[in-house]
Amino acid sequence: MEKTYLVLSCGKVFEGVSIGGPSDSTGELVFTTGMVGYLETLTDPSYAGQIILQTFPLIGNYGVIPDDFEGACFASGYVVRELCPHPSNFRSEYDLDRFLKERHIPGICGVDTREITKIIRESGVMNARICKEVPKDLQQIQDYRVEEVVAKVSRKHPEVFPAAQTETYHVVLIDYGAKMNIIRNLQKRGCRVTVVPHDTKAEDILALRPDGIMLSNGPGDPAENIFEIAQIQKLIGRVPMFGICLGHQLTALAMGGRTMKLKYGHRGGNQPVKRADGSRTFMSSQNHGYAVISESMKGIGQISYLNANDHSCEGIDYPDLNCFTVQFHPEASSGPHDTEFLFDRFLAMMGGD
Repeated sequence: MEKTYLVLSCGKVFEGVSIGGPSDSTGELVFTTGMVGYLETLTDPSYAGQIILQTFPLIGNYGVIPDDFEGACFASGYVVRELCPHPSNFRSEYDLDRFLKERHIPGICGVDTREITKIIRESGVMNARICKEVPKDLQQIQDYRVEEVVAKVSRKHPEVFPAAQTETYHVVLIDYGAKMNIIRNLQKRGCRVTVVPHDTKAEDILALRPDGIMLSNGPGDPAENIFEIAQIQKLIGRVPMFGICLGHQLTALAMGGRTMKLKYGHRGGNQPVKRADGSRTFMSSQNHGYAVISESMKGIGQISYLNANDHSCEGIDYPDLNCFTVQFHPEASSGPHDTEFLFDRFLAMMGGD
């Protein structure tokens, strides 16, 4: 077993054992609290440019199941306490170490993930490097930035997914790093889904004559997506619209709101969100490091959901524009299905309700 190191930009060094690809890698170190769903996490394009740390101590015990992938793996690295070398699951095709090696994703195991998580919670998200030798100068690690990642993860060409049953509606999904389960949730509700690249012009989207438009999740700082924001400004109010995660943030920016970077973000399948009126709380799956500033939306949209822990904005309604957006993931995968009803709300809007 080859010795490797996780070096944080604050100077803290953790020694462990190398897993995955052989190369060194720098990224933004984030933690996710999911007890299951490591495959969905690794294949979520929203982790582009980031080193993922799993807080749950044993990872890989049910192997690799390609049918559960959400997309390609764009992570910069992977950190676990213990990696299971011999998975046991009738659906498993191979082990997680092979998954990482085939995709050239470097990783480290045998480190104290609890201590690292506490450092991030207290100091905030920071950069890190997985490497074979500890660098003498941390400047390269400290200077790293996650930039222009939406273009990296988005599809390059349109793709059509037929409805799983009798077709009722046609939805255009703008791919900023879309998870497959968004598509699956629309398909099983009778929607034909046309997925278009992130840089598709509003005029070309409207030319497809969609009954509704979905804005997907995705990675990075929402404010840097100037072109994408401009297209949403042209689309909103034209047809029913539903935005998730990055799509939620981009819509707020298009309407004149502002976003901010969270101290350590919300990642995992146990994130509580409550209706703004306090009538009910839901468990949700989340993966984001930015949030819409609620105060910036006064007079623009109606805050519909709040994070039950830090009260950050988790949802906005634009009733006069036939549009609503949420910060969390109603498609779950993996995670609770508490908020999957939002897809039904979107269908009702396309039906004129």
